[in-house]
Amino acid sequence: MTQPAAANPARPLPLFTPVLIVGCVIIMVSFAVRASFGVFQIPIAEEFGWARAEFSLAIAIQNLAWGVGQPIFGALAERIGDRKAIILGAIIYAVGLVLSAGATTPGAMQAYEWLVGFGVAGTGFGVVLAVVGRSSSDENRSMSLAIVTAAGSAGQIIGAPTAEWLLSFLSWQVVFVIFAATVLSLILTLPLMRAPAMASKAELEESLGGILKKAMKDPSYTLIFLGFFSCGYQLAFITAHFPAFVTEMCGPIMPGSLLHGIGVTTTSALGAVSIALIGAANVGGTLLAGWAGKRFSKKYLLAGIYLARTIVAAAFILMPITPLSVIVFSIVMGSLWLATVPLTSGLIAHIYGLRYMGTLYGIVFFSHQLGGFLGVWLGGRMYDVYGDYTFVWWIGVAVGAFSAIVHLPVKERPLTAVAA
Repeated sequence: MTQPAAANPARPLPLFTPVLIVGCVIIMVSFAVRASFGVFQIPIAEEFGWARAEFSLAIAIQNLAWGVGQPIFGALAERIGDRKAIILGAIIYAVGLVLSAGATTPGAMQAYEWLVGFGVAGTGFGVVLAVVGRSSSDENRSMSLAIVTAAGSAGQIIGAPTAEWLLSFLSWQVVFVIFAATVLSLILTLPLMRAPAMASKAELEESLGGILKKAMKDPSYTLIFLGFFSCGYQLAFITAHFPAFVTEMCGPIMPGSLLHGIGVTTTSALGAVSIALIGAANVGGTLLAGWAGKRFSKKYLLAGIYLARTIVAAAFILMPITPLSVIVFSIVMGSLWLATVPLTSGLIAHIYGLRYMGTLYGIVFFSHQLGGFLGVWLGGRMYDVYGDYTFVWWIGVAVGAFSAIVHLPVKERPLTAVAA
């Protein structure tokens, strides 16, 4: 494998590079489709008479497959190249969506979501953040990672409302096929994604096995792994179940209210809008996290974000569920939504270097997706058993507090590189 050239320190890279722009487009489209799945829950369940847990399990499997696939695609990108890994991911993603459109049984839908999850992994954070991180200067890296992460929120802003709009005049099967074509179109952007590898001589000489061995022996890596679990649990549960939760639990939208005046006249529409609001608020929150990550301790910022999420979720579930409380929750939780991603990936790059950032972040991200699997599946299961989501919300509060605590002992300093 050709050894990549080091960056020229005399010519620092600008913040907005073609790699950053293409990375934003890929993440935005990938996340727009993924974030829309909660909108399909009620239409699919009603068409086939499935229990809530059946489609929830399909989305949970998608999250688990994403987690399993992330370190695999991270390693593939480091072996065969970032662009080839993304092409493979886009193809798998599209095939999974087309097959899902033809599913008529829960088992078929759940099987096809393995492909969708692997496709999200190939077009998601693990691969894209790694290539953007390598193409960024030390000065710009924290903000570059935040901008790409914020692009995922931009996808969330458009994904759920777009799905809701398309479902108003098309079947969910046709919408899935349209989304598949959109994902495949990402391949057209890849000629612009040419990134130098910004790595030190010691990092380039060290093997993947060597850095993995050091990371696995490092308690800080274990703590980061454990701490990312709650992020996945909370995000996946809300993405998959919040539209249905709002539809069923929220008080009516009164005629003459602001929401009614802008066309949000049903709780179903409010559920889709709430996901978009979370994404909109997170653009600012993630960019703020990127700015802060350059100036303050990343582990303390992460602990603070998880603590804030815990307080916000507890307050929301203790209050009456009204259109106003849904809007306030969406905006506040949205500002904390993906703010953990640039800080976690940046922390890994800071401690373990850039050479194998994709693989190391991918392994940590598996914990995120284990949490996502549990949040989505448990949400559907507990709804079928108890008729509401209260128990699942309180588990999210508990794991959020746990994540706030486990980040505190992390040793935020680079490991000494050992030459191979």
